[in-house]
Amino acid sequence: MKNLVKNLNKEVANFGVLYTKLHSFHWLVTGKQFYRLHQIFEDLYDEVTEHFDAVAERILQLDAVPVATLKEFLELATVKEATGKENADEMIQATVDDLVLVDKELQEITKQSQELDDEVTADLLIGISASFQKHVWLLKALLK
Repeated sequence: MKNLVKNLNKEVANFGVLYTKLHSFHWLVTGKQFYRLHQIFEDLYDEVTEHFDAVAERILQLDAVPVATLKEFLELATVKEATGKENADEMIQATVDDLVLVDKELQEITKQSQELDDEVTADLLIGISASFQKHVWLLKALLK
């Protein structure tokens, strides 16, 4: 169970970094797709906030403590911060890459939780994974 919590905390950290990154994109996006992308990034950071909270609360339900500082987020996260210099297409691609990365990690943690007979955690992560896969599909269409 300790390893499961460690992996869940990595995702809490990823959600913390992703939340900030999506806010950055929301604020800094420019160009012909401004209005559409401004709204997409806002919708995504709102959703990420929900996942951020749900996974942290699941860790608490497992009698453990979620990471809760920016320092811990940056130390644990596999999602990298935005530079603040990305153009609209780079923002979309970075978001796709981040969602794919987190989805892959969520799938691994889902398997781990199922092996531990923790179906509640598995169910939570499967729902997040399904949503991220749909966002990846929609965002990739913007890059064509």
